[in-house]
Amino acid sequence: MNGENLLEVRDLSKHFTIPSTSIREPVAVLKAVDGVTFDVVHGEVLGVVGESGCGKSTLGRTLLRLHEKTGGSVLYRGRDVFALGRHELAGLRRHAQMIFQDPFSSLNPRKKVQTLIGQPLRIHRTLARREIVERVDELMAEVGLSLEQRGRYPHQFSGGQRQRIGIARAIALNPEFVVCDEAVSALDVSIQAQILNLLLDLRERHGLTYLFIAHDLSVVQFISTRILVMYLGRIVEQAETRLLKQERLHPYTQALFAAYPSMDPDRPGRIERPVMGDVPSPINPPSGCYFHPRCPHAMGDLGTSRPATCTDKAPFASSPAIGYRRPQRAPGSRPILEGNEPALLI
Repeated sequence: MNGENLLEVRDLSKHFTIPSTSIREPVAVLKAVDGVTFDVVHGEVLGVVGESGCGKSTLGRTLLRLHEKTGGSVLYRGRDVFALGRHELAGLRRHAQMIFQDPFSSLNPRKKVQTLIGQPLRIHRTLARREIVERVDELMAEVGLSLEQRGRYPHQFSGGQRQRIGIARAIALNPEFVVCDEAVSALDVSIQAQILNLLLDLRERHGLTYLFIAHDLSVVQFISTRILVMYLGRIVEQAETRLLKQERLHPYTQALFAAYPSMDPDRPGRIERPVMGDVPSPINPPSGCYFHPRCPHAMGDLGTSRPATCTDKAPFASSPAIGYRRPQRAPGSRPILEGNEPALLI
């Protein structure tokens, strides 16, 4: 990593309107992504983790403008993604691609694999016809597919092989930024390891930058250099992976890590209380910190007085009033942000 920001996201929101079933009922608004702010540094693997329905996939799609934003801004190398015209946006597609969660639904079942992998090259007209054939062969070999399989259809491949096809198609244009939307969640554990190693090899070979979305903590910790923790459309904590393993500041992050089973026989019993209750509706989220209805600190279950600030605003994540631990800052590290910003430990 060279420290250069490839992507700068500021107060990004994506809301969906839900039509009412009655004339008298107001139109409901679902806040899938609600004012997130972060940067993606060139060459890093930024993991995004959280419960199902917290807005991870919507965030990834909005960054690439597969969804139009509701508010905020996304700058890719200093250019506003949502201010680009049609032709400029097509140019952005050459540099930023996506690997989708379900490899079968993302592939046209009526087209052969050689056509599917070569489709981006034909759309952007980067190579001649003969060169496209050669490039497809190179991509298939690079992702571990046999050249004898290029005349087959998607249904003739296994799940892991179909995901390799999706990866080959994503890197066909030599992008520098790839959003991996739960790229291994539908695969067996052994196949997951193969795909993760493939993604890391491609990153080293081509200098790729990943936004890696997943709900499996072990996968995210393995592949990511930095992790964002999302809850109900907001980022509640972000930190370097090595630091997040040592100490979690936000109660939701603590509960998320505590709930994940460990293979370490020396690991002590669960100290943190697991998350109780149901996730609030993103149509009608709670006031203040979205996690406060389920937070043991806010409910006073840990022997602390219930802080009123939790119901008013998202508090400073290491506030002693809520009982969070204040981390020791390493020399030269950036300060933790205050106010409504997520906790930073980088």
